[in-house]
Amino acid sequence: MMNLLEWIVTIIIMTEFLLGNCVNIFIILVNASDCIKRSKVSSADRIITALAVSRTGILWAMLMNWHSAVFTTDIYSAQKRVWCCIIWEVNNHFSNWLGTILSMFYLFKIANFSNPLFLHLKRKTEKVLLMIFLGTFLFLVSYVRMINNKIAWVNDYEGNVTLKNKLKDITGLANLHLFGMINIIPLCISLTCVLLLIYSLGKHLRNMKYHGKGCQDTSTTVHIKALKTVVSFLLLYATYSFCVVIAGWSLHNAPVFLFSITIGAIYPTGHSFILIWGNQKLKQALQLFLKQVRC
Repeated sequence: MMNLLEWIVTIIIMTEFLLGNCVNIFIILVNASDCIKRSKVSSADRIITALAVSRTGILWAMLMNWHSAVFTTDIYSAQKRVWCCIIWEVNNHFSNWLGTILSMFYLFKIANFSNPLFLHLKRKTEKVLLMIFLGTFLFLVSYVRMINNKIAWVNDYEGNVTLKNKLKDITGLANLHLFGMINIIPLCISLTCVLLLIYSLGKHLRNMKYHGKGCQDTSTTVHIKALKTVVSFLLLYATYSFCVVIAGWSLHNAPVFLFSITIGAIYPTGHSFILIWGNQKLKQALQLFLKQVRC
């Protein structure tokens, strides 16, 4: 029997899970349909579609974590927790880095700097982002290899009555340092993108004021729109990372662990809503869909 806290968490988690899956699948379907019609997809749409896929994976992994925390207590389920950790980490990796790459894409496409290095990167935006994305696989491989070593340890000591507690430590505390090292990098890059976009916007507004023009031109609007998207990603990502760390430190404290999962699930759901709001094509498709539902 679940207690009151577990019932509350279950309702919230299931709501976040259903909303998150609906919004992410909506993004995938809209961009896939557009790709079939036009036989071509923009770079931003490709990144957003890949983000939606990884966010769907994160939601399923979180659901598995919630299920194992609430319903399962045997040794076998504890072993499955390790595999659940791998599934979560793979999707977490792609989600975080694709979100960071989207922030960099907005920076290169929107910001205006006269720095020769920035101009060179701006001209080769797609190649630069592809190389960064491929380079991040080194982090993913190192993490998965470490988890595989833990799985081998589990198989060697299968049947040990203390396996459950040891497994919790393995999949939680033992990985927190690596998680922090890996995820602090995209967090810092996203923060840098925000600061550079703010600087670029400030520089643009000063130029507009110097030439006696109004502030609400197209470039200003685009800057502000990109800033809202990038800042929202940064705040949600930071909150999510904090919740993951708290969950890792509270594996033996079920209420705190469940609360951390509940708050963390806002990230893969909420940021997808923000992406729709910031993308004209997705926004129009959603408005059209809602009109059809009302009719």
